[in-house]
Amino acid sequence: QVQLVESGGGLVQPGGSLRLSCATAGFTFSDYFMNWYRQALGKERELVASISNTGHTTQYTDSIKGRFTISRDNAKNTAYLQMNSLKSEDTAVYYCNAQSWSQDYWGQGTQVTVSS
Repeated sequence: QVQLVESGGGLVQPGGSLRLSCATAGFTFSDYFMNWYRQALGKERELVASISNTGHTTQYTDSIKGRFTISRDNAKNTAYLQMNSLKSEDTAVYYCNAQSWSQDYWGQGTQVTVSS
């Protein structure tokens, strides 16, 4: 059974940091690109960061460049999103996504709230 379980969300003050994890099971993790999306209240889901299956290539949306880092550990079947210098506009539900040429899997999401 395919599982993607996000963790690490919560309430943080502006300027703070959080590290999201996406633990996976039920598929060959190292064959999949991993993506982090987010969806703020009343807005469309947006792609935040991507990492290739080997981890050699990463991409970020402009609004988080220099603040967030995506990574993965293929031995642990886990992807990560390190989020630094958080801003109120980063408040959203964050979802991890596993993507191959034929399959697309999603986690249930974890809430990140940036507020003083």
